[in-house]
Amino acid sequence: MTTARSQQICIEATPYYHCVSRCVRRSFLCGYDEHSNKSYEHRRAWIEARIKTLGAIYCIDIFAYAVMSNHYHLVVHINKGKLDSLTDLEVIERWSLLHAKPVIIQLFLAHQLRSKAEIKVALNIIEQWRERLYSLSWFMRELNFEIAMKANKEDNCKGHFWESRYKSQALLDENALLAAMAYTDLNPVRAGIAKTPESSEHTSIKDRINALDNQQT
Repeated sequence: MTTARSQQICIEATPYYHCVSRCVRRSFLCGYDEHSNKSYEHRRAWIEARIKTLGAIYCIDIFAYAVMSNHYHLVVHINKGKLDSLTDLEVIERWSLLHAKPVIIQLFLAHQLRSKAEIKVALNIIEQWRERLYSLSWFMRELNFEIAMKANKEDNCKGHFWESRYKSQALLDENALLAAMAYTDLNPVRAGIAKTPESSEHTSIKDRINALDNQQT
């Protein structure tokens, strides 16, 4: 029997996870598809940009990522401490970068709510958003949804683009975390699409190497 996603993610046990999401149909996420003689290389930038956007909004730190031809790897840290430090206004600000604010939240910000019941509803919505901002399931949902929409539009088709659920592995100690990061960083080299980590495009290892080079110049 498949284990429920909520039972697999337990930040009390560990805040570190290695996630993998794969395409469900033959169409490529990225790279070159020899079957159709079509390049999907530009989609690497889609998912890399989305990872960075969500990483700046969610209280989920991106430790490593690699975008492959029909899947991607992601190593994350669920940062509960960062979440707990956010005020209600900061929660609204972050969530509103991705979603439209309902009227009751607009009235809350304008100090125009008149009853305790209305204020309670607004605070309940904010609390729901707060919980979502450190939810790995919500993070992955919002990451995959946008890419699926853009890919389906480009391919002029409907239906599932990803496997129904992403796979996640809990990283229970530092050795497991470092191993997952190394596995992710070296994926393009192992797959033969890059000769060295520093030449592997759309990966966190290339970002880190570039950042170190910039500090030294």
